[in-house]
Amino acid sequence: MDVSAVAYFKVVDAVKAVVAIENVYSAIDQIAQTTLRKVVGQHTLDETLSETDRINLDIREILDVSTSDWGVVVTLVELKDIQLPDSMKRAMARQAEAEREKRAKIINAEGESLAAAALGEASDTMMAHPLALQLRNLQSLVEIGVDKNTTVVFPAPLMSTIGELGAFLTREKEAAASVIAQEVRQDASPATTPRKPTRTSPAPRVEKE
Repeated sequence: MDVSAVAYFKVVDAVKAVVAIENVYSAIDQIAQTTLRKVVGQHTLDETLSETDRINLDIREILDVSTSDWGVVVTLVELKDIQLPDSMKRAMARQAEAEREKRAKIINAEGESLAAAALGEASDTMMAHPLALQLRNLQSLVEIGVDKNTTVVFPAPLMSTIGELGAFLTREKEAAASVIAQEVRQDASPATTPRKPTRTSPAPRVEKE
């Protein structure tokens, strides 16, 4: 990548600026370019793009150490422009897209976790108050009826329905077993012998004279 920067300086000791160095302007230009490449090379691309203030300060501190013997003080260093090649731009775009997808998945997972916790609390409340489920079913029917649908498919409480069906079958089995047992007891009881009719003599006839 191409990085351009500007450096402002002032001469505080004219004698040193003339005696200690042959051409102070050319020397500062050369040392500034070298320092820029050195400092930028110590940072990643993301740091170079986001932490320009720290890079400017590092370059200025290094230049002050080098130019103090020349009677020059560097007052300001600023990164001017950073140009990236097209391949690096595409790579950064893919990286940014991946970061956005990662954040979206994390947010989605957090939402699912909160929803699951809320549903768990709601189910505990409905277990403690069975009528709450019926009221919620009625509310769902009201919401469905707003659209004026001709066909409404509404799920019944599956577990309670299975439990009621099992209880019904158990009651039917018990009733059938009691009927069979009663019939068996009636067949096993001894038959009562019929009583013989008593023979009575006819009453004597009384003739009238």
